[in-house]
Amino acid sequence: QVQLVESGGGLVQAGGSLRLSCAASGIIFSINTMGWYRQAPGKQRELVASMTWRGSTNYGDSVKGRFTISRDNAKNTVYLQMNSLKPEDTAVYYCNLHTSLNDYWGQGTQVTVSS
Repeated sequence: QVQLVESGGGLVQAGGSLRLSCAASGIIFSINTMGWYRQAPGKQRELVASMTWRGSTNYGDSVKGRFTISRDNAKNTVYLQMNSLKPEDTAVYYCNLHTSLNDYWGQGTQVTVSS
């Protein structure tokens, strides 16, 4: 019914930038929040950034001031602009849509930051 596909991950040098995209397809109603999470091997999945349907944003402390979440409703796409990347940002990044009925997840995109 609903699918999320992430793209834009890759290998980047510390201090560099990447922009992740999450394209949504299917019928989606009553979105409460949209966001990005990340998970490194052997670690718990953590919130990176989130946005309410009204546009209010929240960021994890470790990425605040460096990452920006945004959306393009016409393209059904959520973005994560990542600047000043650090090796500790290395993880698989997942997009998420939380609606009144379901919680949808993408398959993830790998981000690797070299020192």
